[in-house]
Amino acid sequence: MSPKPLELDLDYLRQVLVELLEIPSPSGRTDHVQQYVGERLSALGISSTLTRRGALSACLPGPRQTGADRAIVVHTDTIGEMVKRLKENGRLELKTIGTHSARFAEGAHVRIFTDDLDRVITGQVLPLKASGHRYNDDVDLQGVGWEHVEVRVDEPVDDIAGLRALGIDSGDFVAFLPDPTISPSGYVKSRHLDDKAGVAAVLTAFKAMVDAGITPAVTAHLLVTVTEEIGHGASHGLDPDVAEIVSVDAAVVAPGQQSREDAATLAMGDGVGPFDYHLTRNLAAIAREHGVDLVRDVFDYYRSDVAAAVEAGAHARVALLGFGVDATHGHERTHLDGLRHLTQLLCLYLQSDLVFPEWDAEPAGDLADFPSLAVQPASEEGPREGPIGVAEPASQGPV
Repeated sequence: MSPKPLELDLDYLRQVLVELLEIPSPSGRTDHVQQYVGERLSALGISSTLTRRGALSACLPGPRQTGADRAIVVHTDTIGEMVKRLKENGRLELKTIGTHSARFAEGAHVRIFTDDLDRVITGQVLPLKASGHRYNDDVDLQGVGWEHVEVRVDEPVDDIAGLRALGIDSGDFVAFLPDPTISPSGYVKSRHLDDKAGVAAVLTAFKAMVDAGITPAVTAHLLVTVTEEIGHGASHGLDPDVAEIVSVDAAVVAPGQQSREDAATLAMGDGVGPFDYHLTRNLAAIAREHGVDLVRDVFDYYRSDVAAAVEAGAHARVALLGFGVDATHGHERTHLDGLRHLTQLLCLYLQSDLVFPEWDAEPAGDLADFPSLAVQPASEEGPREGPIGVAEPASQGPV
């Protein structure tokens, strides 16, 4: 059966997105958010398992019992902080979790998680010189960096002993309050859209498949990772039969980039290297055929779950689909239209066969059987001398 656009439950997408955003989940403290995702899958009739390291795995079975599968990968972990040191003034020095600038942390309200699970302490990140009436122009002259900020704790405390009495210690997790807002025009503003908006889109796509009673063309695994922001990502938990991996993550909306907040993005390459030639162009063709608003882009300072998967030895084609996010790892914003286009493309992809279903059924095959001529044209005549498909240069005379 040919792929077809599906009806999307956009109210579900909005609800799941906001609920995900409200669950603190800096890398290293993700049990709660994984329980939430598992419960959402269970409500769809999809069972899941959890790896020892916390990654969640589920699948929509396809019609074939043998051959290669595909996987969609998203991550629930976010950037965040950890208490590095208790300061003599009763405030906290921070250590970053993931890569992000202190410029966007100044003024942020935070939750401090002690070992007492029944007690969460709030606070706010402030520059060291925070009083305009005391420091005047020096407020603007101080540097930007984590050594220039501290957490003011919302408790009557002014020394290390007071912090310890509250149960705060080095290594406690600190999470930014996301403050999610959806504007009447459809803009979604919040910290941690990366990658909770991606998780919401994937869950909505799986729900659309279940609601429509459609079996995916091939078994579709879902891997929800919890260490993408610190570089581990999909380094474990992938089914060995997976031949195609599509990561879903934030796309960079910024000067010099083609990504847009109101469109889906197909990443052609990132800071690690190019994505699979065949899979990326297959995704582009699916979007073009069905009218999905999709733009192509290349990212510089970027890596995703699939980078970790490939580095760990995953024997699969990899690609990355994204939702455009302005001010990534800062004051993030995306648009519901972009999430809608991304979700619809995922539905179409799940209904499509693998790029090379027969070839990719096995991890290796004869070179002569590789069907790349359909995508990268080359002469079928052989044997030959010189590069394939490159014409002989005009004679330049004796060299």
